[in-house]
Formats: sequence, structure tokens, C-alpha cells
Amino acid sequence: MNHLKKILISLWKLLLLFMLIGAAFSYAMFQGGFVSWFLFYSFLPFAVYGLVLAVYPLRDWDVTRKLAKHEYNAKETLTVEIQVKRKIFMPIFYLLVEDSVSPVLLNNLTSKKLFFPGFKRTIRFKYVLDELPRGEHAFYHTTIKIGDPFGFMEKEWEIQNLEKIIVFPEYEEVIYNTFSNHYEQGTVASKNIIQRDTTMAAGIREYRPGDRFSWINWKASAKRNDIMIKEFEQRQTEDVFILLDCKEHDAFETMVSFTATLIRSILKKGVQVGFLSTEKEKTVFPIRGGEVQQRLLFHHLAKLKNNSPVSLVQLLESEFFVFQQNTAIMLITADFSKELIKAVSLLAARKYNLNIFLAKDSNKGLSNEELFLQSEVFRSRVRVIPIEKGRFQNAFLEVKTR
Repeated sequence: MNHLKKILISLWKLLLLFMLIGAAFSYAMFQGGFVSWFLFYSFLPFAVYGLVLAVYPLRDWDVTRKLAKHEYNAKETLTVEIQVKRKIFMPIFYLLVEDSVSPVLLNNLTSKKLFFPGFKRTIRFKYVLDELPRGEHAFYHTTIKIGDPFGFMEKEWEIQNLEKIIVFPEYEEVIYNTFSNHYEQGTVASKNIIQRDTTMAAGIREYRPGDRFSWINWKASAKRNDIMIKEFEQRQTEDVFILLDCKEHDAFETMVSFTATLIRSILKKGVQVGFLSTEKEKTVFPIRGGEVQQRLLFHHLAKLKNNSPVSLVQLLESEFFVFQQNTAIMLITADFSKELIKAVSLLAARKYNLNIFLAKDSNKGLSNEELFLQSEVFRSRVRVIPIEKGRFQNAFLEVKTR
């Protein structure tokens, strides 16, 4: 409909231009004299330019967008360069170039610019997007528009050049302290990189995704005609499983940022990590380690939205079977309620190792009610640790002091 409207407007302007030429000529013919012919000949170059512009082919123009890269971290700066080239040598009075971008990226900035190119065949301009927000963002198309000085004729062309960038969540560099390493001597906090001790096998089990090639028990696999994996003592690992509350909340970006910080610091420590979140659909990442796991989780976090139809309590009650008892379970939320305490207490009674990270506003600690709930849930050996943007390291200092 819009395309048809533009065509009709162009045809009307072309018809109007012919009518103005005819009117000026008729006035000069019937009126005669120097003034009337001077007006006609003065108007004629602009009219002819408008007619030539009407048949000028914009489709021969080459428009490209240049991005330095397609993956960024939140709060980074992105510089976009637009280059416009044309082949036909003809003076252009004005050229308007506009790049269509996701509105969330612009943030009161503009992605269009007006030029008076004349005979120039190549036009370049840049615009800068500051403090990129987390998410997947698109550059849809670039529009170029030309016209004559009096607006008799205007032409516009939309060049489809879709490009997408992904902006990973902001994270802080912190040192991860393990929450509970179960050795014969008791519970300790370790700063050393954790490695699985594969010298003490306690049994065998069937293969699960994420198991390493070196853990295969070849003799047992040959006997059972199936891949069997060595089971090791609990002291050989301190895997982590993270649950992120994706209900709508003002502190959601802080929670996502802390999750990214936590994942990065855990994997740098040599520990394996798994992840579960629920938007409109549930997404589960098995417990694994390495850079590939970090990349997968960061891609997921970049696109994550706080539109979950279920609460964290419902998630714990319905998905508890994905947890392993020798795994540290970390819940990241901004809502601390009696219902949550009841759910985690039931899991703690089944010997699950649970920790709750509670997102708070800057310089705003736990309220009296939250302090009371914290003391209640601590009886079940569940930690509740407040987190603040810019002070994520404090969450791990809490671990050292306990």
C-alpha cells in the first residue's frame, strides 16, 4: 500500500511539473515581452532537471554498510560507516542517506545525514552508537533520497542490506571461590584451579553428553557393547548448576550481568557449569566446561528476556530432577519469599548444596524481612548472598568469611 502511494505521488508530481511548464510557456506566448519570456527561460532549467531526475536510475547506486565486527560486549561503542557510490555522471542537488536500525540502539542519536554532493560519485559518512545494550540487534536497510531544489521531483530507494550484531552481557572480572569442596577433612574454600582427579575410579556408568573421551572404561564398554564411563569420587569435582529467574523485574539486567560474571569466573577456575532458564520455553545446558561452553551460554544470555511464565519456585518444584547431588546449585533472583524458602529447604533436606544470590539496588542491603528469611533458610544450610552491580566480587568475599 505504501509503495503504491509513493508511485501515485511521483506520477502526480510529474504531471504537475508538465502543467507548470505548459503554464509558463502559455503565459510567455500570450503575454509576450521580456519579463514573461525571462520567467519561462529561468524556470525551464529547473523543470528540465526535474524531468531528468524522474528517469534517473537510483538502482545503479551501490550502498554498503561497514561494521568492524558483529559481536560486542555491553557498554562498548560501535562505529558504523555507510558508503554510497554511483556510476552515472550527473549533478545531484541533495542526497539524504538514512540507515534503518533497531530503535533500542539509537538512544536519541540519529543514523541519517544530508549531503549536497554535486558531481561527487562516492559519499561516505559515519555514525557512532555508544554504550550498546545487551541483546541481538539488527540493521535492516539503508534508504537514499534525492530531489531537485524546489521539490518538484523526489526519488527514494530502499536498499535491503540486513545485518545483525549480538551484544553479550556486561561482566566483571572476579576471582571465583568454590562454595563447598567436600574432602575427608571437611569443607574448604579453594583459590586453585580445580582439575578432575581421574586416578580414583569408584564405579562405572553409561555415557552422558559432556563426558570426556579419557573417562571411557574400555574393558567394560567391550563387555556390555555400550560406552561405559568411569565414576569418580565426589572430591574430584565441584560442578555448578545455575538457575536464573526470568520473571519480569527491574533488576533483571543486574541478574544477567552477574550470571555472565559467575559463568566466566567458574569456567576460568577449571570447574564445569550447567545452566537453566525459562522464557516462553525452557532451555537447559548440560554441565560442561571450556571456552565452547562459555560461548554457548553467553550467546544465550545475550538474547535472554524477562518474560518467563513460571516463577523460580515453580521451576525448582518441576525441574529438580535435573540437579545432581554432588553439584553446587546457584539460584539468581531478585525475589526472596517464603515460598522460595520452602522450596529450597525441601531440596536442602535431600542433601542438595544450594546458594541464593539476591539482586539488590546499589547501597541497599537486605531489608529486615529479608534478613529474617535469610536466618530461617540458613538453618537448612542454604546461603543467601546479596549482589550489587559493580560489586560482584563481594559475593565471593562472603564465601571466604563463612
